[in-house]
Amino acid sequence: MKMKKLILFLAAAALLGCAGQEALKQGQHLIEAGNEEQGLMRLEEALKHNPNDTELRNYYLRHRAVAVQRFLQAGDNARAAGQLDAAETAYQKAQRFDADNANVKAGLAAVARERASLSVVREAEEAYKRGELDTALNKAKEVLQANPTQRDARAIARKVEEQKMKAEQTSPQLAAALKDTITIELRDAPVRTVFELLSKKSGLNFVYDRDVPPDLRVTVFVKDTTIEEVIRFVLVTSQLERRVLNPNTVLIYPNTPNKAQAYRELTVKSFYLANADVKQTANMVRSLAKTRDLFVDEKLNLLVVRDTPEAIRMVEKLIANHDLAEPEVMLEVEVLEIGHSQLSQIGVEWPGRAALGVQGAAGVPGQITGTEAQNLSSGMFRLTVSDPLIALNLRQQAGRTNVLANPRIRVKNKEKARIHIGDKVPVITTTAGATGFVSESVNYLDVGLKLEVEPLVHLEDDVGIKVGLEVSNISNEVKTGSGTVAYQVGTRNTNTTLRLRDGETQVLAGLISDEDRRSAQKVPGLAQLPVLGRLFSSDNDTVNKTEVVLLITPRVLRNIERPGVRLEEFNSGTEMDVGRGGGGPLPPVSIQQSPVQRPQPAAPQAPRPPAAGPAPKPDAREPQPQ
Repeated sequence: MKMKKLILFLAAAALLGCAGQEALKQGQHLIEAGNEEQGLMRLEEALKHNPNDTELRNYYLRHRAVAVQRFLQAGDNARAAGQLDAAETAYQKAQRFDADNANVKAGLAAVARERASLSVVREAEEAYKRGELDTALNKAKEVLQANPTQRDARAIARKVEEQKMKAEQTSPQLAAALKDTITIELRDAPVRTVFELLSKKSGLNFVYDRDVPPDLRVTVFVKDTTIEEVIRFVLVTSQLERRVLNPNTVLIYPNTPNKAQAYRELTVKSFYLANADVKQTANMVRSLAKTRDLFVDEKLNLLVVRDTPEAIRMVEKLIANHDLAEPEVMLEVEVLEIGHSQLSQIGVEWPGRAALGVQGAAGVPGQITGTEAQNLSSGMFRLTVSDPLIALNLRQQAGRTNVLANPRIRVKNKEKARIHIGDKVPVITTTAGATGFVSESVNYLDVGLKLEVEPLVHLEDDVGIKVGLEVSNISNEVKTGSGTVAYQVGTRNTNTTLRLRDGETQVLAGLISDEDRRSAQKVPGLAQLPVLGRLFSSDNDTVNKTEVVLLITPRVLRNIERPGVRLEEFNSGTEMDVGRGGGGPLPPVSIQQSPVQRPQPAAPQAPRPPAAGPAPKPDAREPQPQ
């Protein structure tokens, strides 16, 4: 009875062991096929039934740790890209196999915080678009208090702070009256008189540099134009410039290099470039904005500019057009090498040589004595043929190969990407010196599939691709007299340039290698007999055909986001005063400037004929010079 129980126990243990090994094989097969989650679940289930299987446990724990790290990485990448659903799914898969992992818990908590803050971030964005800067800033700060790493909230807060700083640095708004409209019709009036009229209308104080000519005159005809525009018109036509001293006081001075250097304020601003090369950007700023005071820090990709506020605004627009993310494209490449071979050996192989020789009593082939020559016998003759005497060849082979390479390459715009799938074959080179010393060096020859691509992403999401494909293999080995081995390499290559749409697949085929060899061994004369001649010949036919097919599909991951039209075209001022100018086309005004002259007594003039139209009447609301 005890023996029977022992036998049953051993049988059950053997069955459990076999079941554990079978589960291990199934799990390995699933994991190697890429189904990590299913494979680990299968191993986990098997481990519950076989807790003492050391091999099964070690394999499960090792691959579980790798899978958890992979799921964590996928979750972090998805969360950084803003794909919260995908991130949560990846974290949950990692938690399925390692519930106590601190990184998994932190990732799920971060996803929850991101989701909770999304609605507030959207409200901040809407407030920023409406121009409610304080509301947008408060909501962004509310999000950052709970989640300091929230990218969108940080971006909104930075935009609001930049706009507020610009508003503070901009010339004080003088007075709200600058936005009021005014109508002035003055001919050949002193400039100071015009400013006196503007002072009465707007409440501004105007002070003058001592070099401003007191008798400088100007003609102004404007209707329903803002006071700020009238000031600018008078300054431009009179070759004057202004500087705001306080919210209601403006200094007027001549627009000369010396005065500009003495009065014009300069601003320093640092530009941290995210994508553009800082050296190229510095060259652009020097060429277009005429800025000389700038500093370049290549390590931080930082450009520091010191210039007038108007020039700084122009540099901001230039950098906004230039500092754009480079396009990126994912190239899905599929390379197939399709081979077809046929080998046929059919026929009767007869001996190709028959030899008849003599041999005497001495046992030396081909030697007989004279006595033996007089007494020839059949025992002296030796007939030699190949072994076997007759061979029947009945062999036929057919083969088909399909070698597939399917890489996915992510590459930046105008950058080359290379793929090599194959071997590096060592090639030994022997060098003999003048003293007889022999040295050997080893170089490596790339054999296999080599692919080189260089994409060019267009604005319309079309992708131009320069493709270079080479497929090579070792066709023969050649040994030199010194024993060194050299290789004969067969190669097929192509180079072309394509332009494909996003997601369009292009097939490049036709790299064909076709080999057809036919040979036969025949018995002379007998092989020419009709029908029976096949019994005296052996045919050997070999057909090898291979073709390389390349399928390439571009998928644009990121393209250039063109800035707005206002950044692509804007007023850059004059050659002498970069960045200064109106924000758009001038209103319908007439501004004339008369040369500076001393007052002279009026000369008598002949009466003029009446004008075709009524003469313009002075504006009754404004006093006219006497």
